[in-house]
Amino acid sequence: SLKRQYAGQKKLYVIDNGMRNAIAFRFSQDTGRLLENLVFIELRRRGAEIFFFKESGECDFIIRERDHTTELLQISYELNAIDRDREIAGLSQAMAAHALSEGTILTYNQEEEILTPDGMKVHVMPVWRWLIEGSGK
Repeated sequence: SLKRQYAGQKKLYVIDNGMRNAIAFRFSQDTGRLLENLVFIELRRRGAEIFFFKESGECDFIIRERDHTTELLQISYELNAIDRDREIAGLSQAMAAHALSEGTILTYNQEEEILTPDGMKVHVMPVWRWLIEGSGK
């Protein structure tokens, strides 16, 4: 529930990926986190009301307008054999919880349409396309 989200865990983002890289104590590239941060910055620029979903699965961004959810975004640098099912399951849980039949997974360069066993549609699209065109719908 949104009430639980307000009182629960928080996710932290920085407003500048370059600054984050300059002061980070990591030597690996952490590309998935950078991609998620990029999407957060763009959502803020667009004036979106942003939440996240976490139960047994997680959805990175819940976009709301006037008391209803309009879009669900999951961020994954690459959908591969290791994380594909987890990313789709987290997004599907959020779709069910928010009564939406579609959601979007933003990746670095993959594009496909996935129909889940329960009839939900998952749009997989490169983040650059989402930045240019907007919603995955």
